[in-house]
Amino acid sequence: MKFDFKLLYRTVFWISLIGLIAIVSDAGFSQSEFSQNILDGFYFIVLGAGILSTFTRYIQDKILLKRKAFVFDFLSVVFTLWLFYMYLFVGVAFEADLLLRNPIWIKIAVFSTFIREFSDLRINFKRTFLNPAQLFILSFLAIIFIGSLLLILPRATYTGISYLDALFTSTSAVCVTGLVVVDTGSHFTVFGQTIIMTLIQVGGLGILTFASYFSYFFKGGTTYENQLALGDMTSSKKLGEVFSTLKYIILITFGIELFSGILIYTSLDSSNFGSQSEQLFFAVFHSISAFCNAGFSTLNNNLYETGFKFNYYLQLVVILTFVLGGLGFPIVVNILKYLKYKIITLFSSRKSKYRPWVLNLNSRITLVTTLSISLVAFVIFYFLEYNNTLAEHSGFGKIVAALFGATTPRTAGFNTINTAAMAFPTLMMVFLLMWIGASPQSTGGGIKTSTFAIATLNILSLAKGKSRIEIYRREIADISVRRAFAIISLSLIVIGFAIMFISLFDPEKSLIDIAFECFSAYGTVGLSLGITGNLSSASKLVIIVVMFVGRISMLSLVIAVFKKVKHKNYSYPKEEITIN
Repeated sequence: MKFDFKLLYRTVFWISLIGLIAIVSDAGFSQSEFSQNILDGFYFIVLGAGILSTFTRYIQDKILLKRKAFVFDFLSVVFTLWLFYMYLFVGVAFEADLLLRNPIWIKIAVFSTFIREFSDLRINFKRTFLNPAQLFILSFLAIIFIGSLLLILPRATYTGISYLDALFTSTSAVCVTGLVVVDTGSHFTVFGQTIIMTLIQVGGLGILTFASYFSYFFKGGTTYENQLALGDMTSSKKLGEVFSTLKYIILITFGIELFSGILIYTSLDSSNFGSQSEQLFFAVFHSISAFCNAGFSTLNNNLYETGFKFNYYLQLVVILTFVLGGLGFPIVVNILKYLKYKIITLFSSRKSKYRPWVLNLNSRITLVTTLSISLVAFVIFYFLEYNNTLAEHSGFGKIVAALFGATTPRTAGFNTINTAAMAFPTLMMVFLLMWIGASPQSTGGGIKTSTFAIATLNILSLAKGKSRIEIYRREIADISVRRAFAIISLSLIVIGFAIMFISLFDPEKSLIDIAFECFSAYGTVGLSLGITGNLSSASKLVIIVVMFVGRISMLSLVIAVFKKVKHKNYSYPKEEITIN
């Protein structure tokens, strides 16, 4: 009788999934001594099943030894066996051992077991059942729902939270917005803040990015249909580049967050924290929040908190981090390729081959637009707020605070000034910046810099009497122009309806406050004039919808809803419509 290996792997996966649920239960609920012993015992069952599955996998298929995943599996097995040894043989004699006093290592081992077993599952994206837009949207909805359930766990907050507020916070974190109805630092425990941080990270990159890449990494390949679906979601021009793009996305994200976290940690005054672990957690949380353009902070008044609002080194690090996160992964990858090419041509002794257009059109338009908007916004902010919100700063401090105030509305959401005290002309500029948002394929929201650039170029083209939009000796494709104006129209419709509904549900709120909240939600910015926590339940639901639509884009939602028509091999006669 032939042994069913697939049944074994599926069984171990379900055991590891229950182990993950046990970790959440352990952290989210207070445990009695009996229940804690049951959980601790079950963790070792999960680890034993994971070792059995791994050994069986390699015995069954020797070719796995040649794959990169072998290193991960080898280290995981060694670490797990070491845990067994420490607890079964060393624990009795050495009760004070650091490992034995800190069971977090066992939970890490259980989590890695789940990752390994989950990644070995056959994940198929059926385009006939769900198109990429529908898959993308459903993945966000699933994470938001799971996040809301985790945030209502008893040990996630100090005083409890309603499900609506938990749903709002989860949506804000997954959609990397930063609007909050309860203070993150004082209302959520370290466990709750860790959940929020995880939701920000998953929301910034997308759960499909993680799941797809780890599945590819461990299995060493994937189906053609999966590559097509992921190619649509990552905007990869070649199918062969899909997983290299995913790898770049993950490496760039964690690389920048690690470097940023180190810089943030070194910029902090340890007297503002009760312990080194608190300081380390602050650095990790704000590094992830900044790169993902989330704007969440563990401080009561964001970075405007006493002890932080004059820390200009910290502010410069945060600015650099969220600007890189807002550029978009394809742009960052292209910039790195360009820098690599320039370094090679500069230091190579041989005459290197000339490569035109290393920095592609997307990167050029995005960089020029981002730098132009940031520079203009900085100058306007500096002069308008010089004697207002910047009055408490001096010299170099005014420059840093003005730069922060000019760049953070483009979806970052952190604040180092009193946002509600800004002058009215500055507020109008912030409206525009929040609406424009970050760049395509980034962690930010808004209509995107490329959309704004195409709209501006179209205006200039019409003014000059041109029939095409041309820049850098290239012509912008008609489909890009159509998408740009569809995005602009849909964004204004969504924001307009949101303002109308909130004005209906909360008539006592001023129109400027409501409009600011709606633009901030759609741009996934997170800045507020202070009304978020006081909104009615109906208005909170409106903001939840706007945050979600702002993150996935209304155009993606429309594409997901409408069925695509087949291409027809004919065209009707063209007629001009009177516009002006």
